Amino acid sequence: MAEPEADLQTLQYYLNEYSQQAEIFSRQLEMIEQKRIESLAAIETMKNLTGDRDSPVLLPIGGGTMVRAKVSDPEKILVNIGSDVVIQRTNGEAITFLQEKIAEMEAMEKKVAATIEQLRMQMAEIAQRIEITYVQQQRTQG
Repeated sequence: MAEPEADLQTLQYYLNEYSQQAEIFSRQLEMIEQKRIESLAAIETMKNLTGDRDSPVLLPIGGGTMVRAKVSDPEKILVNIGSDVVIQRTNGEAITFLQEKIAEMEAMEKKVAATIEQLRMQMAEIAQRIEITYVQQQRTQG
C-alpha cells in the first residue's frame, strides 16, 4: 500500500473516532439538559405548592399514568441527594438544593459543549488534511 493511501486511512480513522466521541458528548449534553429542565420544573412545582395548598397535583404512578393527589404537607420535601439516599428538607431547602444542582449542571454543560466544539475543530482540520492528501494523491496518479 502506498504511503498516501495509508495516510488517508489513518486520517479517516481519526475522523471517525472524533465523530463518535462528539456523538457521545452530544448525548451526554442532552441528558444534562433534560435533568436541568426537570429540576427547574420541580422548583416551580415546589413554589406553587406553598401558594395553594388545596390544588391537586398530578402524581406519576408509572407506565405513563398519573393520579390527582393533594399534598398534605408541602413544607416537607423528600430529596434524593445521590446514591439513592433520600433525606427530608423544608420546601425552601429543597429549592436551594436544586438551584445548586442546576448551577453544577450548567457548568458541566459548558465544559461538555467546549469539548464538543474542540472535537469539531479537530474534525474540520482532519477533513481538510484528508482533502489535501486526496488531491495530492490524484495529482501524482494523474
